This record gives sequence, structure tokens and C-alpha cells, in this order.
Amino acid sequence: MKATIWHNPACGTSRKTLAILEEVPGVELTVIEYLVTPPPAAKLAQLYRDAGITPQQGLRLRGTDAEERGLPGAGDAEVLAAMAVEPRLIERPLVETDRGVRLCRPQEKVHEIL
Repeated sequence: MKATIWHNPACGTSRKTLAILEEVPGVELTVIEYLVTPPPAAKLAQLYRDAGITPQQGLRLRGTDAEERGLPGAGDAEVLAAMAVEPRLIERPLVETDRGVRLCRPQEKVHEIL
């Protein structure tokens, strides 16, 4: 099974999710440090759609200026564009496998798509 994690090594939840993925036999893992290589808005839109959540639900509020910028109440296109430019606005970690996509908060959510 192929799995991709959009990872922030400074985040404990992201590190724990990565550890779960590394322990699963047969997983071909791709790790993308999204703060270094941010996903484009179209990829984010696909990830959130496949996860069954809105871009607003994937918006990181803690430690960002998202609320001051009015992003929680903004439209999808505006939120996605902001995330693509400032990837720190992306809540992490996002994991994509052949079985779907999850925003893995808490990290145990990754088991739903393994």
C-alpha cells in the first residue's frame, strides 16, 4: 500500500502518525514536509474532498493569524489560496492512502485508512 504524509517534524502528533505508518508492514511511504514543499491549492482541495472535510476544517488556528484574517468564515477558494501561500495554515498531519485521506488528529485516525 502506498501512503503519503504531509508532515511537520516539529509537531508531536505528526511524528506519532509517521511512527505508526513506519511500523505498518508493506507500506510504501512518502514523507512531504509541507512547510518546505507546500501542496498547491488544487491538491489541498482534493485531499479535503477525499477526507470528507471542508478547507475550513483543515485550517490550523493555533499559532497562526487565521482568525485575524477572517479565514474560518471565508470561502473555500480563499482558504485554499491562503494555505498554498502560507502552509503553516494547514492543520497537520494529512495522510493519503489507497483507502482514503484523513486529517490525523488524533494520530489514531490513520488506522481508518490502513
